[in-house]
Amino acid sequence: MGKVLQKIFSYFDLRLKIQALKEIASKKKVPEHKYSFWYFFGGICLFLFVIQVLTGIMLLLYYMPSADAAHESIQYIMSHVKFGWLIRSVHSWSANILIGVIFIHMFSTFFLKAYRTPRELTWVSGFFLLILFLAFGFSGYLLPWNELSFFATKVGTDIAGTLPLIGRALKTFILGGPEISGATLSRFFWLHVAVLPLFATLIAGAHILLVQILGMSRPIGLKESEVREISFFPNFLLKDSLGWILILVLIGILCVFFPWEVGKKADPFAPTPLGIRPEWYFTFMFTTLKIVPSRVFFVEGEILAILLFAAAAIIWMLVPFLDLRATKERKSPFFSFIGLVVLSYIVVMTVLTYLFPGL
Repeated sequence: MGKVLQKIFSYFDLRLKIQALKEIASKKKVPEHKYSFWYFFGGICLFLFVIQVLTGIMLLLYYMPSADAAHESIQYIMSHVKFGWLIRSVHSWSANILIGVIFIHMFSTFFLKAYRTPRELTWVSGFFLLILFLAFGFSGYLLPWNELSFFATKVGTDIAGTLPLIGRALKTFILGGPEISGATLSRFFWLHVAVLPLFATLIAGAHILLVQILGMSRPIGLKESEVREISFFPNFLLKDSLGWILILVLIGILCVFFPWEVGKKADPFAPTPLGIRPEWYFTFMFTTLKIVPSRVFFVEGEILAILLFAAAAIIWMLVPFLDLRATKERKSPFFSFIGLVVLSYIVVMTVLTYLFPGL
């Protein structure tokens, strides 16, 4: 058996230079210190993205992107396709966990100042990946064509429609018409399975390449004696794979005990049910728009809040170019404080949404 495996390895090694790649990977070093735990979330993001792609392809075999058949095809997947309920639950739960892990990865990178020179573009590419995966969540949410997803999408697109100057045109473009219809479902489907995956793969590839070229950042203020280097392969990769296994176990537990529901089929002519809200990663913005005053001075409250969110996102993306102290390898308490405020705001507003659903 050993000789057969050796011959197989030799066959592929001759053509793919596996041994050379192994040597390169073993020479690559990763800093290890008391904050190394946060490094693993990047690998977990990649692992969950792969799960999304694989389970998404399986669901594509049975899903029908039309207003008449979408909900029924989901019911068929859940009740008739062998392990269909599991594949859909894995896809849905891993999507939610992926966005949560991206937020953790982003804030850990922020607080460790890993965006400082020369890693500015790594941060910017990561920011665009966050936006893309939020778009994944928004577009995929409508595809089951159930009551909750239909009206949550209506709320989200109505908010987009309030933007000054471009709001109405933007809403019409997103929906493929004045209201949510089969055209909207078709647009969201192709966005979810073709356009977004293409851009996500390209930007994720650039992000990973930058990490490989520049290596992992060492936190500011650590002494040489507090940092040691380990090889990427196999040491760091084995530790990273342990995180993947733990995440897979978590997804398995959630799928078995909390399988993703199909929900009631959407009725465009029904009134909006009480308590409709978007997915959890949008609720901090949703709740803000609900509690903001109708007018702030001479500006509509909703419009002002949306513009402030857009401005905050742009500033967040440009943090590496604004935090000049971190660029000079010096701690920047002001930016750390701002990051803490942003994180606290997101957490508090999200918790308030679920504690006080009638807010």
